[in-house]
Amino acid sequence: MDVDLLNKASAFLTPIANHYSHRLETYGASPQGVFWRNAEGQTLRFELLIGIFRPEDDAGGITVNDLGCGYGAFFDFLKDHPAMKEGRFYGYDMCEDMTALARGRIADPRASFEHALTATHRGDYSFVSGTFNMNMDIGEADWLDYIKASLTHLWSATDKGLAFNMLDRKESTRLPRQQGLYYADAETFIRFCKQTLSSDVELIDSDPLREWTIYVRR
Repeated sequence: MDVDLLNKASAFLTPIANHYSHRLETYGASPQGVFWRNAEGQTLRFELLIGIFRPEDDAGGITVNDLGCGYGAFFDFLKDHPAMKEGRFYGYDMCEDMTALARGRIADPRASFEHALTATHRGDYSFVSGTFNMNMDIGEADWLDYIKASLTHLWSATDKGLAFNMLDRKESTRLPRQQGLYYADAETFIRFCKQTLSSDVELIDSDPLREWTIYVRR
């Protein structure tokens, strides 16, 4: 990731991280604590994300990067999956309170959680769930540049596949947008991924969620 952009991101992400800290104080380790509406929607997002796994991954031993890990809910979801047998899970979050909570509540030796904006380990698979949804007062052009730089860096640390989701801009034309959230155009990110990351890109229908999910494969 460009150093100047990373420094800039660190500054403009601080208010967002603080917002998550306040939310965590109110709702704790729960979907609402990371601004999800309910557990059902959170689980559906996770199920869609792991659709990128290959059948042979059920043999176990995979390594996962989770960018924007929050309190560790994705590891809770994955911990009994066959692919995680003797695997490793690395969670990263811009909110230090989130990673501290994750470390405190998850003692599984396969999992570790780090206060960081980028992945610091290589992973077979990398995931980003909801991490880019809240941009508060950050300009759209700056936010788009940050997302693209973040995905590019994460891809450089990914050996098999990357899966990420974002709020669907098309859905926001039917229903009112919520203040402070970023609604993304799927076609923009399909083009970006194909031009910058890999030719193997797939858009996944995230119905009934007001989102889309993209898989990028090696």
